[in-house]
Amino acid sequence: MKKYFFTLVTFLILSNIIAQEVSQWRGPNRDGIYPETGLLKAWPEDGPELLWHFDELGEGFSSVAITPDAIYTSGADGDQGYVFALDHDGNLLWKSTYGTEWTESYPGARTTPLFLDNKLYMISGMAKIFCMNAADGKMIWEVDLIEKYGAINIKWGVTENLAFLEDKIFCSPGGEKHDVIALDKNTGELIWTSKGLGEITAYCSPNIINHNGEDMLITQTKSSILGLDANTGALLWNHPQPNKWSVHANTPYYRDGRVYCVSGYGQGGVMVELAEDGKSATEIWREINLDGRMGSFIVMGDFIYGPADQGLKWYGLKWETGETLFGESMIKKGNITAADGMLYLYGEDGKVMLAEPKEGQIIEKSRFRVPYGSEQHWAFPVFKDKKMYLRHGNSLMVYNVAAE
Repeated sequence: MKKYFFTLVTFLILSNIIAQEVSQWRGPNRDGIYPETGLLKAWPEDGPELLWHFDELGEGFSSVAITPDAIYTSGADGDQGYVFALDHDGNLLWKSTYGTEWTESYPGARTTPLFLDNKLYMISGMAKIFCMNAADGKMIWEVDLIEKYGAINIKWGVTENLAFLEDKIFCSPGGEKHDVIALDKNTGELIWTSKGLGEITAYCSPNIINHNGEDMLITQTKSSILGLDANTGALLWNHPQPNKWSVHANTPYYRDGRVYCVSGYGQGGVMVELAEDGKSATEIWREINLDGRMGSFIVMGDFIYGPADQGLKWYGLKWETGETLFGESMIKKGNITAADGMLYLYGEDGKVMLAEPKEGQIIEKSRFRVPYGSEQHWAFPVFKDKKMYLRHGNSLMVYNVAAE
C-alpha cells in the first residue's frame, strides 16, 4: 500500500511538472545555462549558419521565450509596447499591444515575456504588469503598479524579468509599503506584500530558490540584497550592496547554501552564506574586478565567469574564495551565457565569442559580428533545439549551432 501511495504521489508530481510548460529569461534555472547538447565547438570564420532574421521588432532589449508553437519577445513602436509571436520560420503570428512603453533614456521594451501554462507574463518600463493569452495575445489581466501599489519609477524605467512559484507571480514595485509583492497568476490579485526595506526597485530580476526545504525569493533593491519567504513575503535577511546609480541588474545565484550577487559601477561581487534556517546571511568574500553592470555571470563547476563593467576585460574566479584566476581583454563588456559546456560572450561592440571554460580560464575558439539590428547589443542569447537566438534592437537572428 505504501509503495502504491508513493508511486501515485510521484506520478501526480511529474504530471504537474510536465503540464506546466515554462520558458523564461536566462533559461530553466535563470542562471544563463541552457540544457542543449550536440553544439558546435568552433564556428566558421563568418560565424554559424544564419537560418533567418526578422527585422520589425521595434525598439527593445528583450530576449526570447521559446515554445514548440512559437517564439515570443517584446518591442516598442514610438510610445506603444508590443508582444510579438513568431513561428519557427520567422513569420509573424500576431502582435499585441500592452500599452505605453518607456520613451526616455534608452527607449524600448525592457523585459522578456515569461511563458507559463499557455500564458505570457511581463512588466513594462512604465510599471504595468500584465498577463496575455499566448495563443492570440489577448489581455487576460493587467495591474498598474504605480496606481495600485505605490510603485516609484526609476531613472531608466522599471526593468524586471518576472519569476514565479506555483500560483504566484513576483514583482518589485519598490514602494515604501509594497516593496515586493506576489500576485495570483490567474487573476492578478494580491497574495502577499512585503515592505522589505522600503527601497526603490533596482532593475533586478529575482531568483526563487529552495534552501533546506524552504522556498525563498532573492532580489536586490536600491542598496540591499533581500531574502524573503516566497510563500508569505516575510523578510528573512538582508545584506548591504550599494552602488553609484542603484543599478543591480544581475540575478542572484544560489548554490550549496551560498548566494552570489554582482553589481556594476565598481561594486563587484559578494558571496554570502545563509544560516541553516535561512534567517541570516554572513559575508564570506567580496571581489571587485568582475563587476558586470547587467551582463550577469556564469557559474560552472568551481568557477565563476563574467565581464568587467568597463572596457574589454573578462574574468574567471574561484567559487570558494573569489580568487581571480583569469583577467584578460577579449571583446567589449557585454553579457554571458552557456550551453553544452561552452561560454558565449556577447559584447556591446556587436561581437559574439564562443569560448571554452577551463579551470577558471576563458579560451577563445571563434567569434563573429552580428550583421543586423540597431542600437545597443544588450539582449541575452537564447539556445533551443540546437539554435542560437540573438536579438539586436529591431532584429532577431536565428543561427544553426548544431554540430555536424
